[in-house]
Amino acid sequence: MKKTNFTYTPLLLLLALTTLFIACDKDYVSLDSDISGQNNFGMSNTKYEVTAYTKKLNPVQTNGLPSNLLGYYNDLVYGSTTANVVTQVTPTVFDPTFPENVRLDSVVLTVPYFSTSTGISDGVTTYKLDSVYGTAPINIKVFENNYFLRSFDPNAQFNTAQKYYSDRSLSASNQIPLSALKNKELLTLGKFVPSNLEIVQKVDNDLTRSAPALRVKMDTLYWKNKIILKEGSTELSNANNFQNYFRGIYFETEPVEGKGSMMMLNFGSTNAGITLYYSSPPTGTGTDRVSGNYKLNFTGNRVNFFDNNFSLNIPEGNPTTGDEKLYLKGGQGAMAVINLFGGTDIDSDMGTQTPFEEFKNMYVETDADGKFVRAKRMINEANLVFSVDPALTQGQEPDRIYIYDTKNNISLYDYSFDAGDNVTPNNSRTNHLGKLQRVDDDANGQGIKYKVRITEHIKNLLLKDSTNVSLGLAVSTNINIESGTAPLSILSSENSTVKTTPVSAILSPKGTVLYGNNTSDETKKLYLEIFYTEPNN
Repeated sequence: MKKTNFTYTPLLLLLALTTLFIACDKDYVSLDSDISGQNNFGMSNTKYEVTAYTKKLNPVQTNGLPSNLLGYYNDLVYGSTTANVVTQVTPTVFDPTFPENVRLDSVVLTVPYFSTSTGISDGVTTYKLDSVYGTAPINIKVFENNYFLRSFDPNAQFNTAQKYYSDRSLSASNQIPLSALKNKELLTLGKFVPSNLEIVQKVDNDLTRSAPALRVKMDTLYWKNKIILKEGSTELSNANNFQNYFRGIYFETEPVEGKGSMMMLNFGSTNAGITLYYSSPPTGTGTDRVSGNYKLNFTGNRVNFFDNNFSLNIPEGNPTTGDEKLYLKGGQGAMAVINLFGGTDIDSDMGTQTPFEEFKNMYVETDADGKFVRAKRMINEANLVFSVDPALTQGQEPDRIYIYDTKNNISLYDYSFDAGDNVTPNNSRTNHLGKLQRVDDDANGQGIKYKVRITEHIKNLLLKDSTNVSLGLAVSTNINIESGTAPLSILSSENSTVKTTPVSAILSPKGTVLYGNNTSDETKKLYLEIFYTEPNN
C-alpha cells in the first residue's frame, strides 16, 4: 500500500496544481472559453498609429532622491549639465561628552561611490565604479550651507512636505539664493578624479577595508570650534536644534578646461558622513592615547541642483499631430508623451466610434455599458519599437528607457509582470523594457532601437475596461528604482497632462533622440504593433 500511494501522490498533486492554476488564470480562461472548440488558429499582426511628442521639462523635484549626481557632464547632442548637492547632516549621538584634554586629530568626509567588487588578490579587493560618466577631472568645493532646509511647506499650513527643485526653486516665485548655500568655504579639491581603489584605514592598530568613496580630510580647527567646544550646549541636544545651528554642507563643482566627469554618490550609505577622530591622554598606567570618534551622518533633507548649458534648444512637441523626432534627456531635460489610438477613449456618443472603440471592438465583445463580455481574438504580444536617430546620438545614448502611466503616476502592469534583477540592474526587466540594441551588439556601438513590450497594458485595456491613459517615456539610469520610489513633481505643471517624472530619469545625465510617429521614413516610424491569435472559421 505504501508503494501504491507513493506512485500516485505526485500525479494527484500535479492534477490539483493544474486545476488551481487554470482556476486562478481568469483572464486566460475568458479568452480561451470562446474559441475552445476550434482546431485551427491563425497568427496575425497589425500596426496601429500612435501619437508621440516631446515634452520639455520645467525644473524637476530633486529632494527625496535615493542617490545624487555630482559633477559635470557634456552630452554630445544636448550640451552640458553641472550637478551640485546640498545636504543636511545629523549627529549619531546627541549631548556628547568628550574626554578631558581632548585633542581633535582629524576630520574625514566620506561619500561612497556605487561600485562592484571584481575580485580579491592578496587580501586586496578590486572594484569597478558604477554610474561614473566621463574620465576628465573636475574641481570640487565644499561650503558650509546657511540656508535652512525646512521639511514642511509653510504655504500649505505645514501639512505637506516641502518640495525642492533642480533650479534651486521652492515654488514658481521662490528660489534659494546661491549666496546662502556658499556661506563659508570648507574644502577645495582641484582636478579631482574618482578612484576605484578600496579604502584601507588603521583604527586602533586594526586595518579596516571599505569600498571606494570620495574621502578627504577637512580642517580640524573649524570642526573643533563647531562641535567639540559646543559640548553641553543646546545646539547639540537634538536634531532640530542642531540642524538650525549647522544647516548642512553644499558641494559645488565645475569643469576643468571645459571638460569633466559626473558621478553618482551614495549619501545614504552607513559609511557616508563626516567623522571627527579625537584622542585624550593615557589613563592609569597606559602609554597610548585613548582614541574615539564622533559621526555626523548625511540624514535630513538633501537636494540636487542642475545647471544646464544646453547647445540644443529642445523643441516643444505637437500633441495633436505628434513629432518627427522625440527628444529624451535626463535630469531637467525632456521626455516623450505617447497617446495610443489618438489618445481617445470610450465616449458616450452612440452614433460614432473613437479609434480606441474601433480597436476594442476588433478584439472583444462588450455590453451596452462597454463592459467586457467575451474575447474575439487573443493578444499574444504588443510592442512599441523606438528607432534611434544615429546622426544625432553618436553612440552615447543610455541602455535603458522607462515607460509609465502619466495619469496615475505608476508603472505599467508589464513592469511588475517582468522579473527584476537587483544584482545587475542594467539587465533587469528586459522583457518589458528592452535594452538598447546596438550595432554588432557592441556595448559602445551605435544604438539602433529599443523595444518596449506593453502586452499586459493592452490586455488590461481590453479585458478590464481600463482607461486609455497617456504614457510617458524617459531615459533611465536604473529601472529598478521605480519599483520603490514614486515619480517626482515637475514645477508649475498644474495645467499640464504630465505632472511628474520618473526618479531614474532625474538621476540620468544621458539623453537620446528617437524617431516619432510623424517621420516620413516608414522604416523608422513609431507604431504600436500587436500580434494576436484568432479562429480560422
